[in-house]
Amino acid sequence: MSPARQPTVQAAGALVWRVRQGALQVALVHRPRYKDWSWPKGKLEPGEGVAAAAIREVAEETGHDVVLGMRLPTVRYALADGRRKHAHYWAAPAAGRPDAPALLARPPVPRASTDEIDAVRWMDVTTAQRKLTRSDDQKPLAELVDAFARGWLDTRALIVARHGKALSRAAWEGDEADRPLTPLGRRQAKALVPVLSAFGVTQVVTSRWARCEHTVAPYLAATSGGAIVSERLTEASHQNSPSQVAAEVEDLLTGRADAVLCTHRPVLPTVLDVLGAHARRKVADKLPVADPFLSPGEALVAHVALTEKGPRVVAAERHLPAAV
Repeated sequence: MSPARQPTVQAAGALVWRVRQGALQVALVHRPRYKDWSWPKGKLEPGEGVAAAAIREVAEETGHDVVLGMRLPTVRYALADGRRKHAHYWAAPAAGRPDAPALLARPPVPRASTDEIDAVRWMDVTTAQRKLTRSDDQKPLAELVDAFARGWLDTRALIVARHGKALSRAAWEGDEADRPLTPLGRRQAKALVPVLSAFGVTQVVTSRWARCEHTVAPYLAATSGGAIVSERLTEASHQNSPSQVAAEVEDLLTGRADAVLCTHRPVLPTVLDVLGAHARRKVADKLPVADPFLSPGEALVAHVALTEKGPRVVAAERHLPAAV
């Protein structure tokens, strides 16, 4: 197979950041094999999603457990063998004590050997700009610095998840509230676990109907957590009073926790309308606007900054279930 026809190599990582005495700092790693300074990153493992790969690679190469924040520009370049490589990046602060439940859902990660990574250094952004070996690695750094200057870097995640694939209405003879997930839907629910963990979810809010509760059940089992089960997020309740769903979303937007809201396709337009009302125009224009809005098991991650004018959705991204 010629290089042009070979699959693109997918990699993921993060710009791990912190603030010291008001100054933004980032962590760079040194790779002795290439004699370069770069962002912690690595190739996706088979069946692995980009978000899960990013937190795993950061943990391997820096020793830091992180929570992903807003998406940063993807770096695209050619490898020596002619293949293309795409490195996906996020802004990512180190995980803290409130993130402990989300960390429980992650498998243990061994540290990279010193043959692979022989130094990890915190640097101010000016020093990092000089140290970075690849010029393309400046692109995500520039956006990180811009987000910090605008007060948009310190965000929380509000994840909107559509429940996994459910048994069809025609095939189900029981009560609509009890209609279960299919085997595919159960796999999608399991595939949602690493996504929710990557973004540090500690608050789970779900429709009372079975297919939503069963979608978040694997994450609750992995984190030893509990859910807020809401009647307001069911299809029937939404049909009677969309304003109650809007109030639920407003409450989550003003909260302090990274959260997931699991609901149904007919409820999504109201949820998305509230997010759009709090979003930057550039972000609002990219929110789903057409039925079915999200695929079964898909998650929309809204990154929320708390500003003087209230919560602001400064970025959003979508994640489909991986390897199902």
